Amino acid sequence: METQASVLTNLVTPWEYKAKKEQNPNPKQPNHVPKNFIWSDGDIGQEKDKLDAPVIDLSGFTTRDESATRKAAELIKEACSNHGFFQVVNHGVDPSLLDEAYKLAGHFFRRPTSEKSCALKIGGAMWGLALAHADRFTSNLPWKETLSFPYHANDSDNMVQNYFTSTMGNEFEKTGIVYQKYCEEMHKLSMVIMELLAISLGVEQDFFTNFYEDAKSIMRMNYYPPCDEPNLVLGTGPHCDPTSLTVLYQDDVGGLEVFVQDKWQSIEPRADALVINIGDTLMAMTNGKYKSCLHRAVVNDNTERVSMAFFLCPREDKVVRPPGPLSEPRMYPDFSWSDVIHFTQNHYRADTNTLQCFTKWKLDNCPSNVVV
Repeated sequence: METQASVLTNLVTPWEYKAKKEQNPNPKQPNHVPKNFIWSDGDIGQEKDKLDAPVIDLSGFTTRDESATRKAAELIKEACSNHGFFQVVNHGVDPSLLDEAYKLAGHFFRRPTSEKSCALKIGGAMWGLALAHADRFTSNLPWKETLSFPYHANDSDNMVQNYFTSTMGNEFEKTGIVYQKYCEEMHKLSMVIMELLAISLGVEQDFFTNFYEDAKSIMRMNYYPPCDEPNLVLGTGPHCDPTSLTVLYQDDVGGLEVFVQDKWQSIEPRADALVINIGDTLMAMTNGKYKSCLHRAVVNDNTERVSMAFFLCPREDKVVRPPGPLSEPRMYPDFSWSDVIHFTQNHYRADTNTLQCFTKWKLDNCPSNVVV
């Protein structure tokens, strides 16, 4: 089994190549970017517009204002039927908590690699520090670091806080406390959004909240260093989230792009908003009514970017299937979140076709689990 030391020794980390630019006689030959970080022109080189992602004010819904609730549900339905992205304001999450979590993320990632190595992912683990995902892949590497850890709703053991102290030491107790609270607030907000999604779909208002009340979710912090040649790399490659719902906090740098109407469109940062998007699991749960959309993250040549993503996921053993009013005709077979984890961790790198390929894999391996 590979040790942490050997992974660090063999790993090519991108930010080591943030060197002084030199005259390059051949613009197609990069000066400083290792080839395993270089993406094809088809993945990178396209003109960009700004996505008109609706901004939904949640204050009216949380105070049970019927008119405001109808308006919010209509906006969500329009967005999720087309591309699955929208933003929420007046979401109830304390801005000071968002700010503190953001600052702690930046502080963690700016530490020397030697100080972060205790959190390094080893042997296919889902949790921990990933340096460009070079522990799993050898090409099309993302220009980023990530720190991922679990959050289980209704867990009284403060698992996030314990993750930080048990993995990184008591020095990180405060960080663990902040992210414990952050995840609790993200789950609470996710339940509000799930209730609105149910209203917008015309199903029982508590259908999704009941299903996800004991969620086993994923928290991930992302760090995108500057790159001398950002036109060659991607912070995160084109993909659809295999999870259910993503709640994203992004700083003011920008870099999130969504593929809509056959072109990449950016979602401009807004200080008072959180970005929400539908994942593949929820797309299947709505029987394709709501879309999980292709998106990516780009980097720039002078400014680092930090974002924080909370991925709502069901408990692993729960059966994912659409509610009765949405179930005819079925587009996807029944499956569990543990099936998706197994597929994406062992058989498939999440990309543009994850749900379609997962559906085929599920049917091939469980032929009795047919789409009806």
